Amino acid sequence: MSVRIGVITFPGTLDDVDAARAVRLAGAEAVSLWHADADIKGVDAVIVPGGFSYGDYLRCGAIARFAPVMGEVVRQAGQGLPVLGICNGFQVLCEAGLLPGALTRNEGLHFICRDEWLKVEATDTAWTSRYEAGAQILVPLKSGEGRYQASPEVLDELEGEGRVVFRYASDNPNGSQRGIAGIASANGRVVGLMPHPEHATEALTGPSDDGLGMFFSVIDSLVGA
Repeated sequence: MSVRIGVITFPGTLDDVDAARAVRLAGAEAVSLWHADADIKGVDAVIVPGGFSYGDYLRCGAIARFAPVMGEVVRQAGQGLPVLGICNGFQVLCEAGLLPGALTRNEGLHFICRDEWLKVEATDTAWTSRYEAGAQILVPLKSGEGRYQASPEVLDELEGEGRVVFRYASDNPNGSQRGIAGIASANGRVVGLMPHPEHATEALTGPSDDGLGMFFSVIDSLVGA
């Protein structure tokens, strides 16, 4: 089976090229998707990459949530389409209602750009099956609005259902509640995280190749490995 993974570009997106490259490194075909087109070209999975969609006006992801492409992504995610939101993409998925909670200004109000250790908490999602539970991976973090917040009830639900996918391992750089760096939908097909696995796919150009496991994982989930 040839796996085709769509990568969305919004005005202001800046990590789509890196996400597409990660897809190709994992052995799948990267398909460009444009924000103004509702047609997602029959892809097998979708990545909503990082950047500053629509300049982050109003709040991060608030305008991108209404883009024609997101209407179709939301519809097909409801039918089991795997979706990954990275950084701004995580914000978009929360705004679109595919994931609960919200991403707000970092504690201390500073933009953070550094390599960060993450602890893998859940390996039963479409995007994390290649990892071992409790493993630590090193990937870059670069965001000004990466502080994950949700109501105590939602946080308890995420913890109780094993839907916290990644947690900051060494410290809590942005003040996210319970150190949460990434979460999943109830069916494990939709995952969002603030750090950037697409920037950790080759040891030569990134801090590690630890992020590549996410792209291998979704291919496994699609081919039935």
